[in-house]
Amino acid sequence: MPIRDTPWPEGTPCWVDCQVDDPEKAGHFYADLFGWTVEDGDGDSGGYLMGMKGGAAVAGIGPKPQAGMPSVWTTYLAVADADATAAKVTAAGGQMLVPPFDVMDAGRMFVGADAAGAAFAVWQARAHNGAAVYNEHGAYCWNELHTRQFDAAKRFYADVFGYTYTDMGDGESMIYATFTPRGGSEPAGGMNDDTLMPADPMPSYWLTWFQFDDVDAGLSRASELGATVLMPASDSPAGRMAIVAAPQGEMFGLIDTNVTVGEMPQ
Repeated sequence: MPIRDTPWPEGTPCWVDCQVDDPEKAGHFYADLFGWTVEDGDGDSGGYLMGMKGGAAVAGIGPKPQAGMPSVWTTYLAVADADATAAKVTAAGGQMLVPPFDVMDAGRMFVGADAAGAAFAVWQARAHNGAAVYNEHGAYCWNELHTRQFDAAKRFYADVFGYTYTDMGDGESMIYATFTPRGGSEPAGGMNDDTLMPADPMPSYWLTWFQFDDVDAGLSRASELGATVLMPASDSPAGRMAIVAAPQGEMFGLIDTNVTVGEMPQ
């Protein structure tokens, strides 16, 4: 399995974690679904848990910062300087939800919102680089922004992180773009225009996709563990995919990138 032991490139999704009411229960759910070993942090971790595969970090599970907030998965974007990036966020029309702070010796971070209100986090690596395991069964493999202000979102992330975009879709049934961080050669994530979605409007949000080598079996097991299927499994050029809400409500995607149908839209 691929193991990363160096900091992620600037602007790349480098870590994901969920914030829930009961991290221990969430840990049992994800351990059973993804095969993680869930480890307690030290006494200064505030109840934060680490999902591990083969002794390497996959994702985090932590308590909500305050009661009453929805349970969510949060995407972290790698930066070299969290404070300088925070200034760029506000200059580009975003806001600080949690200003920059040190996470012991692990790194420095903040939680912000883009110009359309989608929350994300930023990670300046020190002792903790981010995900060491990725792009394999039970680990995250893709992060994408869902927004109803597509053009404004593209401008925001270009201004803050230097993203360039490859547009996809026909502009009628699908409007999508992949983003490549400054200096990168491969897409690191995507953005979807949710104005074309038939369901009731949702606030803008980042969605984490986990590789799962049999999505149908994953949906069945997730349901047995108390999850709710939000989008049944379907085939696509990217892979067979589905979206679920865990028992405490946080939403995430399952995708098997080994099973593809059709050609990617141009």
